[in-house]
Amino acid sequence: MRIPARLVFATALSATLGLAACGDANLWEVQGFVDDAKQKPAPPLEPVPQIKQVENFIYDPDGRRSPFVMDEQSAEAVIPESANGTGPAPDPLRSKEVLEQYSLDSLRMVGTLDQNDTNWGLITSPDGILHRVTVGNYLGRNYGRVTSISQQGIQLMELINEGVNEWVERQASIKLSE
Repeated sequence: MRIPARLVFATALSATLGLAACGDANLWEVQGFVDDAKQKPAPPLEPVPQIKQVENFIYDPDGRRSPFVMDEQSAEAVIPESANGTGPAPDPLRSKEVLEQYSLDSLRMVGTLDQNDTNWGLITSPDGILHRVTVGNYLGRNYGRVTSISQQGIQLMELINEGVNEWVERQASIKLSE
């Protein structure tokens, strides 16, 4: 296969012109700027700040309680209970679930799912994420525990704070969104 002479000439000409464009036509402007910058005195530097020496502290646990373990007296003060000590109260030691950070009004039920003999409710949170809940899960800001799931909606039992250490159970529901 023979390459046409015109193609060889055009390629050589464009390569020559391309390399010629890379020449140093305006290099004298850059060199002048660098020379001016070198002749100006550099601004004075600020002194380095002095670092204060901090005295080391060594924790000696001799006879003291561990700061990482809650003692019985503090644990009793944290656990809420009703005024007479027998009514409903939220469990402060239970880990909060993801949907407990949203109010019930902002959650939408979009369907149900039956899987391995478990009935799941499908909930979308305000940020658009789809969540599965089943009986026993918690959602909403009022300690809402899921009590039943049907095709029409999700039933909850919430704990409402009625004052200092007074909790009242209230039924709530999330209906299926159309």
